[in-house]
Amino acid sequence: MLPEKPGGGVQAAPGAGVRPFTVGVAEEVLRDLRERLERTRWLDEVEGAGWDYGTSLVYLRELVTYWHAHFDWRAQERVINQFTQYIATVDGFDIHFIHERGKGPRPLPLVLTHGWPGSFFEMHKLIPLLTDPARFGADAADAFDVIVPSLPGFGFSQRPRSAGMARERIVDLWAALMSETLGYARFAAHGGDIGASITSGLGRRYPDRVLGIHLTAVADPYLGPGAPELSAAERAFVTLRERWEDDEGAYGHQQRTRPQTLAHGLNDSPAGLASWIVEKFRAWSDCGGDVERRFTKDELLTTIMIYWVTQTISSSIRLYYESRHHPLPPFSAGERITVPCGVVLTTEAADHAPREWAERTYNVQRWTELSRGGHFLALEEPELLAEELRAFFRPQRALARARQ
Repeated sequence: MLPEKPGGGVQAAPGAGVRPFTVGVAEEVLRDLRERLERTRWLDEVEGAGWDYGTSLVYLRELVTYWHAHFDWRAQERVINQFTQYIATVDGFDIHFIHERGKGPRPLPLVLTHGWPGSFFEMHKLIPLLTDPARFGADAADAFDVIVPSLPGFGFSQRPRSAGMARERIVDLWAALMSETLGYARFAAHGGDIGASITSGLGRRYPDRVLGIHLTAVADPYLGPGAPELSAAERAFVTLRERWEDDEGAYGHQQRTRPQTLAHGLNDSPAGLASWIVEKFRAWSDCGGDVERRFTKDELLTTIMIYWVTQTISSSIRLYYESRHHPLPPFSAGERITVPCGVVLTTEAADHAPREWAERTYNVQRWTELSRGGHFLALEEPELLAEELRAFFRPQRALARARQ
């Protein structure tokens, strides 16, 4: 990792190849955090505001009080460090990743990609279900080798120092990590949110390497001249998404246009950072307005801490700016992602596209609509997601064996 990177574990210069990594935040970073939490300058709010104006003052004070008085980061480090982690220099860029080997006959390599404001930690409940299915009453033949990279500028991956680290570049980094660094000639991929677009990009750009892709959100299809007319369900989805963007999309507009203006405050104030992140965990999860119905305080704060100790809130939200200025190429008329695709839709309305919308672009082989679980599906409903991944990739395993 770069020497300037705060809060890291093993320090190694870029270009050193693949090296083991253990999270070990310096005590001075934690001491500084405690002092900042003590000095939080609280704002006021109108009577009965609740969450209507944004993050609830009452809840945020409760969370920050717990953070200062009870949260044990060292215990969370132990949770994280139970997984085998590395830093790999890929195309000159340092990527942090978990690499857990499957326990079963011929485990299938699977790369899991998180989104924002998530992190690699989002997968910590899911990983054991995938690597050791027999331990949880499932079939050992469904085991995966699981690789969970941290997106560039997120967590313990390197922070980009030049413009252009957008989604297409990440797709290429992931392909190189899986095939060239780790030696998997063929592999599977799953992602949600930003991770879904990276996963779609892998299927689109590297069909010779990717056995199949599994998504919780699908890309927009070609809708230009010659495209079939939208169905009633597709028109309703476009209207719903426009409504969602008007009600929920301010964060995205800010992060796409002026991320650094926002980031100065979030990087300096732990309470401000918690406010920005926890509001999304409440709004986008299947929690019915009670964020702790889905996530414990420790889970919320561990996610927030990963951003805090690495000072990556600025570089993480900058990905929105980069993706606006360096967008993925739109689909052309007749273009399709040909590798098999599985889609699992959560209760998150903004991603609830109808099947015909997806089938314009994807080779959809499995389609599941869940009655529970939201944006952070691997953390909210790991068992459901694990079973979906097992079921979708069983035929791909058979095809892979047949080719060998």
